[in-house]
Amino acid sequence: MTTERTHPDDLAPATRLVQLGRPPATPGGGVNAPLALTSTYHADGPVNYARVGNPTWDAFEEALGSLEGGDALVFSSGMGAISAALSLLPHGGTIVVPGHAYNGTLASLDALAAEGAAVVRRVSIDDTAAVVAALDGADLLWLESPTNPMLEVADIPTLVAAAHERDVLVVVDNTFATPLLQRPLEDGADVVAHSVTKYLAGHSDVILGALVTPHTERGRALHQRLHTRRSLGGAIAGPTETWLALRGLRTLHVRLERACANALVLAERLRGHARVERVRHPGFGAIISIEVTGGLEGAERVAAATRVWVHSTSLGGVESQIERRGRHASEPPTVPAQLLRLSVGIEDVEDLWRDLEQALEG
Repeated sequence: MTTERTHPDDLAPATRLVQLGRPPATPGGGVNAPLALTSTYHADGPVNYARVGNPTWDAFEEALGSLEGGDALVFSSGMGAISAALSLLPHGGTIVVPGHAYNGTLASLDALAAEGAAVVRRVSIDDTAAVVAALDGADLLWLESPTNPMLEVADIPTLVAAAHERDVLVVVDNTFATPLLQRPLEDGADVVAHSVTKYLAGHSDVILGALVTPHTERGRALHQRLHTRRSLGGAIAGPTETWLALRGLRTLHVRLERACANALVLAERLRGHARVERVRHPGFGAIISIEVTGGLEGAERVAAATRVWVHSTSLGGVESQIERRGRHASEPPTVPAQLLRLSVGIEDVEDLWRDLEQALEG
C-alpha cells in the first residue's frame, strides 16, 4: 500500500524542498526520484520520445513549480530558458528591459534589435514612473530584481499591474532572489525565469535553466507555447544534470539562509572600510557589489589576492565568488570599472571577512 502525503500547499517552503519531486511512498521503494537515462519509450504511453519528456524532469519541475506557485519547465541552460521566454515577443515587437541585467539577456536583445526583430527600450528598473511610461505601445516587460550586478530593486506588483493594464506580457528573472525570497507569480507575473545553475542547484556543477508559468488559463497557454519551443528548439535538459539539480534543491533553504546571513555581516563591515567607495546590497539576498579605490587596476588586484573567495564568473554556489564585472566587454558601460560582484557563500563568515580584508589592504 502507498502512504498518503500532506498536500504541498500545507507545507512551508523549507519542507517542500525536501518532500516534493519524490516517488510515491511504497514499502521497499526508493525515497529519491530515479535517474531516467533513456531516449526511447515503449509505444502508447504518455511520452513517445525523450525530447518531449522525462521522469527526472517531472520530479524537478514538480518541486520548483510548487515553490514558485506555478508549472515549471526545465531547460538545458539559463540562456535556453531566456531564449524561450524571449520567443514570446512578437517579431518586431517592443520590449522594455532593465538597463542593467544579466549580460546574456542584454546581448540576446541587442542581436534581435540588430536584425530588426525587436525594439528594445532600456530603463532604470528602480525608477517606477520611468518604467511605466516606457510601457505604452510595448509588447513585453522584462524584469530582473535585484539586477545583475547593480542590485537595483523593481516594484514588481506596481509594474506588473501597469503592464497588464496595457496588455503587456511580464517576465521576471528571479535567479538572484529565488522563490524563497520572492514569488513574482503571486504579484501577477506571466513567466518567471531562473538560471538553475546558480542558487537552485547551488554547487557549481550543472548548467540548467527553467521557466515557470501560473496556474491560470493564460498561464497554461503560455506553458504550452514554451513547452513546444523547448521540444522543437531542442534546448532540453540532460537527465543527469536535472537529477543533480533536484538534489541541490533539497538544501536551498539552509544554503540561502546561511549565505544571506553572511552577506548582511559582510555588507555592514564593508561600508566602514577605507578601501571601499560604495557598497550595493538591497537588504536581502546573498549578492553584494562593491566599488573599491584604485579604479580598474585596484579592483583586479583585490580579486586576484583572495584565497578563500574564488575569482570566477558565476554566482550562487556554496563557495564565495568574486569578480570585476567590467572585464567583460558585454557588460553595460554604466557598470563602474571598479565594481566587484561578490557572491557570498556558506563558509564561516570570519574566514570570508579576513580574506576579503587582506585583499583590500593589499
